[in-house]
Amino acid sequence: MHYICSKNKTIIMKKFFTTIVLMLVSIMALSAQSQFVGQWTTIDDKTGEPAGIVEIYKEATDGLYYGKLIGTYGEDKSSVGTMIVRGMKYEDGKLVGGKVYDPEAKKLYYCTIKYNAKEQQLDLRGSLDKRGLLGRTQTWVKKQ
Repeated sequence: MHYICSKNKTIIMKKFFTTIVLMLVSIMALSAQSQFVGQWTTIDDKTGEPAGIVEIYKEATDGLYYGKLIGTYGEDKSSVGTMIVRGMKYEDGKLVGGKVYDPEAKKLYYCTIKYNAKEQQLDLRGSLDKRGLLGRTQTWVKKQ
């Protein structure tokens, strides 16, 4: 009888610890994804100057990430309201699988967005090819 109770306690403890570990992993994954959400100042990769403000959000209906241009630092305000980041999904610590729109060139490019924890910024890679070989990288800084 003592053996059966001890065995049940062991099983219950294993299930309890497994549940705790799964909860912690889920919380860490969600917090990593939330690093992308918010307002970001885009930095022109040619001049190094602030160019615009993009708000990145996760769409509840499809679970994908989008980013809308909500302000600019230049005179040209015609692009405000434009969807810049489209249909990105969180995978392996970065946003992938979507597109980025360049309002200056009026073109869509393949896109990958990585969060740089050390610098607390986003590194957005827009490219002609899915692998990101033919393109350029822009830095986006969290708007305070």
